[in-house]
Amino acid sequence: MNKALSRRKKATSTTSRDSKPPDNQDLEDISRQVDPASATITVTAVEVPELTEQEIRDRLHLERQVEKAFYLAGKALMELRDRKLYRNTHKTFEEYCRERFGFERRYPYRLMESTVVVDNLMKMCPNRTQNDLVMDTSAPDFSEGQVLPINEYQLRPLIGLEPEVQRQAWQQAVEAAGGKVPSGRVVKDVVQRIMERTQVPNTYQIGEVCQIIVKDNPELRGKGGCWAIVSAVNDFSCTVKIWDGEYAVGLQHLKSYDYLPAECEQIKQISDRISRVYSDSLEETVKSLLQLLGKLNRPCLTAVEEKLLSVVELEYENEIKF
Repeated sequence: MNKALSRRKKATSTTSRDSKPPDNQDLEDISRQVDPASATITVTAVEVPELTEQEIRDRLHLERQVEKAFYLAGKALMELRDRKLYRNTHKTFEEYCRERFGFERRYPYRLMESTVVVDNLMKMCPNRTQNDLVMDTSAPDFSEGQVLPINEYQLRPLIGLEPEVQRQAWQQAVEAAGGKVPSGRVVKDVVQRIMERTQVPNTYQIGEVCQIIVKDNPELRGKGGCWAIVSAVNDFSCTVKIWDGEYAVGLQHLKSYDYLPAECEQIKQISDRISRVYSDSLEETVKSLLQLLGKLNRPCLTAVEEKLLSVVELEYENEIKF
């Protein structure tokens, strides 16, 4: 037993003799490992090269492309609609936009309405013309002058307002945004304040039948006197349904027929019948007939008008999509 204990002590003693005590250098190295905060980290600086003149021009050019994308889309949609360039593949403009571009029913009209607003806003600054948005340019001073919107959402609160009010509201929104492009929320707040000062309440109700007053609004061209059935009531405009689609119309472009609820329902039924039959592929005489029926100044059809509409429905019943 004593011999085993002696061997254990000897082994321990030998281990102790073989271990070299750390010198000062070793202690310093250990100290550095224990305290990383005291370590020195060498960072190699990466020099970012300045943009060349050509790169600056390319950047401005690409930025303008982004800014004007929605404007060019609205212009293209207007031409597609006005020239009926979809007529060989689709019956209606809405169907074409939905299947070709994946647009919901209202979105292409918002783009086109926004384009009209942009055209109006550009009148405030002669240095920024319509060609600046339509044509490609890389001139260094292109960004100077009028601050214009870069998406249709920023213009939604302005749709339906008088041109002068649109320009006034946009200018105030730009000032509120510190001279930069304002958000849709900023524009909406500015419009709200302006309209509160004018005290023009929206008293229309959903389902009410109104008459459209064109009054220098190019988007309503050809719609004067049409039935406009209110489908949504906004702060300073109404979304109305007529025989060829839905439109956002300012209060100044609407006049109520003051029909009774039962009469409004009659007109809604007639308007729905016309909408189901109407398409740009119809003969011109048939389209003219349907358009005339959609702008009668009374809430019912005569016996002859009812027969004419029924004949058209019967003739095209296979093409009607219920």
